[in-house]
Amino acid sequence: MRVQDLGDLADLRLDDQRTMHYLRAGSGPPLVLLHTIRTQLEYFGDVIPMLARHYTIYALDLPGHGRSSKATTVQYDEPYLRRGVIDTMARLDLRDVTMVGDSIGAVLALTVASQVPKSVVRVVASNPYDYDTRFADGIRRGNRFADLVLGGVALPGVGAALGRAENKLVTSRIFQGGLADGKTIPGPLLDEFDATLRRPGFHYVERNVYQNWRSWSAARDLYAGITAPVTLIYGEQDWSRPVERARTARALGVEPIVLPETGHFAFLEHPQRLAEIVVGHPDPSI
Repeated sequence: MRVQDLGDLADLRLDDQRTMHYLRAGSGPPLVLLHTIRTQLEYFGDVIPMLARHYTIYALDLPGHGRSSKATTVQYDEPYLRRGVIDTMARLDLRDVTMVGDSIGAVLALTVASQVPKSVVRVVASNPYDYDTRFADGIRRGNRFADLVLGGVALPGVGAALGRAENKLVTSRIFQGGLADGKTIPGPLLDEFDATLRRPGFHYVERNVYQNWRSWSAARDLYAGITAPVTLIYGEQDWSRPVERARTARALGVEPIVLPETGHFAFLEHPQRLAEIVVGHPDPSI
């Protein structure tokens, strides 16, 4: 199903440099969906119809991602992306929000909850990307190909040119490292990612997110300020290591749910299971 058939697409202008693209679908209390590193709202295409039976969904293209604006004069660190989410929620007058995120989206769901606690009633954080120790560390753990390509992109001088040389085949191989058991990304979704790859400013954003890797690890310092209940989920084959998962679980004071046969892109691999976790119970309508 095309994402435009799932709900209403809109662009929200926050200021002269920032426009946020988002999808609104369903009815009920508000739920904000925040996608993974390197993706966009289409990532949630399979889970949106399930969740829209219970919530009013706001699926965002994070700042610099998808069809959101791509300024090339800012730093795409965690605080900048967090501010984009908070400002969007404020402009849409969203209250009593359930925050749901995967990867960097999970980190942002948690940090947003810590900064605007009166607006958030629950957080579901899947595979939080809060452990980088170098440029694109998590993605590079996926497979040898991703390590080689993104190691090249990290190089000063030539790295930017190498990033601009990426094509659909390269994207597919990199994403395969985030899926369990050698699965491949669905063709229509790969086409969407490939289209974003060619949008002006994308390569600056992508490389800048990686260059600001320290900010994603520093985000853990904000977890102590979360007052809403948190559901923490890890794919059994996520890029994070056991010690890193335990560290995040301790910071949040929760016991994680571990999904078997699941990699980093959990909502892509098991949308029904994730929808049931978000809803809070098995739902025959899902």
